[in-house]
Amino acid sequence: MKILSFVFCIAFVVASCNNEQPTSISEVKPAEKYDLAKDTSVYSGEMKRFWLVHLMKGPIRNQDSVSRVKIQAAHIANIVRLAKEGKIIMAGPIGVESELQGIFLMNCKDSTEVESIVKTDTAVITGRLIMKYYPWWCEKGKYIFK
Repeated sequence: MKILSFVFCIAFVVASCNNEQPTSISEVKPAEKYDLAKDTSVYSGEMKRFWLVHLMKGPIRNQDSVSRVKIQAAHIANIVRLAKEGKIIMAGPIGVESELQGIFLMNCKDSTEVESIVKTDTAVITGRLIMKYYPWWCEKGKYIFK
């Protein structure tokens, strides 16, 4: 077994040595400097305010399994409705177990609108989730959210 492992190691070293790579720094082409100001496809010079909503674990999480499924279905239906209305740009769960359960990126005129919209979510109404929101600024044209 030791001989077989040794043979595989030698074969790996030989194969690695056969790769043709530049032998000096002068043979490596330098990366071109990116100039955002000249890139008219993404630069507008104007900022747009969105709202980042953190959906945190709420104080009431003792619903039975049937109720949890119903709350989740209503939560998703509300997200879909708000996305169709153009109020939610992106939404999704957080992939690790933590107090932070998910996020919304919202297109609203002010914090009052954010609060009134998020309070229509069944998961917030029932206390499974609570929200914290923050203004988030992004350059117009820099990112395209659909």
